[in-house]
Amino acid sequence: MQKIKQRWEIQKNWQILFPILGAILNLLAAYIVSRSLLHAFDLNNSVYEWVFTIGVTLVLHVIFLKFFLWCFKKLENKWKVNFKWEMIAIFIVFAITGSLSGKLAGPLVHWMGIDGQNVNGAIYWVLRILLIFPIYQILLVGIGWLFGQYKFFWSFEKKMLKRMGLGFLLS
Repeated sequence: MQKIKQRWEIQKNWQILFPILGAILNLLAAYIVSRSLLHAFDLNNSVYEWVFTIGVTLVLHVIFLKFFLWCFKKLENKWKVNFKWEMIAIFIVFAITGSLSGKLAGPLVHWMGIDGQNVNGAIYWVLRILLIFPIYQILLVGIGWLFGQYKFFWSFEKKMLKRMGLGFLLS
């Protein structure tokens, strides 16, 4: 445990939550991808189902972990954070925000009366993707705040809007 605390610059015991949560979510993502692969190869309800699922989950977990650690090294100097554990919190916020904004866009488009049945499929998807953008912006700051990273995400948000020519929205 002391090695983990040193590696991620953990000062207080509650901060250990982020490496643990990161590992659990990484394992969950690997499991979800392995189950999708299981169905893609039509191995569900077969003798090999759980052997395949466990094996592929573990392999993907290691691959994802190595990828995220590589990303941490690349972004460590670019993102100005005080402690390394904050990088994990930031990655978790990005993951939750992206997934949640994609999930919320569907019901919101449906609530607006736009469905695949009454609108051309291309128009439906363009509108849905366009709707994801403002949902994502709001959720990014809100979920960032919940994870104690409001300052980082507000700065990130302002920079992104300025680069997109939407800096006037901040006034």
